[in-house]
Amino acid sequence: MNPRLHHKCLLTIICEGEIERPLLAALQRIGVRGHTITEARGQGEHGDRDALWPSSANIRIEVLCDSNVADAALSALESEYFANYGLIAFVSDVGVLRTQKF
Repeated sequence: MNPRLHHKCLLTIICEGEIERPLLAALQRIGVRGHTITEARGQGEHGDRDALWPSSANIRIEVLCDSNVADAALSALESEYFANYGLIAFVSDVGVLRTQKF
């Protein structure tokens, strides 16, 4: 890895748009300092998510954080959201500049 880059985790959550607010509040309580949200469309176990109606809209939440924050977020997602919502989450190792922002 480039020596100027610092190791962080990229936590990616793709979920139903209707749970955006409570999910972001939960992430903030865990220690997430910032996030990026984009609209997402696709197909999976829950069928087509075409975003033509608010009830079929998906969002993609991306968070750069330390591994302990990513682990805590995954635990919260698993215990509070997986059973009742269409949601996936994954973590990637990334290198970032300006590590103090995350």
